[in-house]
Parts: sequence; C-alpha cells; structure tokens
Amino acid sequence: MSEHVPFTDYKAAIRDAFSVDESFEDELKPSWNVASMQGIPFVSEQLREDELVRCLEIARWGLVPVWSKDPKAGARMINARSETVTEKPSFRTAAAKRRSIIPANGYYEWQKNEDGTKTPHYLHAEDEHQLLGFAGLYEFWPDPSKEENAEDKWLVTATILTRAAHDALGHIHDRTPVIIPKDLQDQWLDPTMTARDEVQHFIDTIPEPNLVPRIVSKEVGSVRNNGPELIRPA
Repeated sequence: MSEHVPFTDYKAAIRDAFSVDESFEDELKPSWNVASMQGIPFVSEQLREDELVRCLEIARWGLVPVWSKDPKAGARMINARSETVTEKPSFRTAAAKRRSIIPANGYYEWQKNEDGTKTPHYLHAEDEHQLLGFAGLYEFWPDPSKEENAEDKWLVTATILTRAAHDALGHIHDRTPVIIPKDLQDQWLDPTMTARDEVQHFIDTIPEPNLVPRIVSKEVGSVRNNGPELIRPA
C-alpha cells in the first residue's frame, strides 16, 4: 500500500483533516510509494491531565510487539487482519490501548489476470484529494542496545488493519484497508475504549468504504520510483 498527499504543506493538510492538536515532526514529506519499514505519519489521541490531546507523529511501518527480540519482525506485520486483531498476541494490546489513524489519499493494489500477469490499481475516494483515515495500531519497542535514558531507546512502529473486500473492490484484491469514516474517528481514537470485545465490535460494524479504482503504471512495483506520475492513469 502506498500513500499520496498532493498538498504543498503536507503536515497542515493532515492537521486540518484530523483535528490535530500537537505535531512532533518539523517536516513531513509526501510520498507516492511507501514501502514497509519506512516512516509513515499517524494520528493518535492521548489523555493528559483529564484532557484529550490529538497528536501527529511518525512511526516505522511494520509493528514490532514490545516483547519481540528482533525489530526486523515488523517487516511481516505491516498489516493486521481486523477479524482477529483483538485476539492475536502481536496486536491485541495495541488494539485495546494504542489505536491510530494513518492518513493517505489512496493505496495501490495488484489485480491478478487470467494470463498470470498482474495489473496495478490506485484506489482513492470519489474526491481524490480527500484524505482517507486508515485504521492503524502503534507500538513501542525498547532497543536493548540503548541506554535507558537514550532519546532513541524506543522504536515507534505501526500497522494497518485490513478486511475482506467486496463489491467493486473484491475483483481487484480480496483484502482492503479498514477505513474509518469521519463520523467514527473520535470513537476509534478514544483512549478510554479499552475492552477488547468492545473494540472488536466497533471494528466489525465499520461500514465499507466507497473507493474508486484506476489502472496505473507498473512502475509502482519498484520502491525506487516515487512521484506524482505513479498515480496517473496508465
């Protein structure tokens, strides 16, 4: 999956779309071809002195559980299946305590053809400049090689929830990111919702997104390629 934000001020666009109170990154650059283990922005909500604060931060894409011995495990955890996310040991704690929204204008998916080839599609909202809010989880992993008080002691990582794809999206790929509608984003980020069964029920009742696919160039298949030309119609 890849993300794209066509705004001059990338951070301001995210801040406005998701009502961010605090930003911890001086500069955020848009990307048209994000790969696993790279940095992605995420929005979270934290309770501080009885006040909710919405924050914009950066995480490495690929969740590393706090108990993992090797941070390379994150390469296998860029996605989490929404149907079992509150049960799997790798994700269940984050699902209850560290939910986030990962902003993007769209993502790529490859459709398998009868002749064995694959065709890349870019999927986006009806208004392709609209920012989507992918359901995400984030986690903190303590680097045992760092001193306890080191600024880079904790590695922040994240994953994106996926669900079965139906209707217009199902013919392209059988899975799609879970997208949180605007009117449900406050509830998704609410840090007081910590019961796993409540979280799972919320996930299960999120409506399917209304996305528009278009065929794009196969150049998206290489992470060396990155630019607005990747999302143009092939």
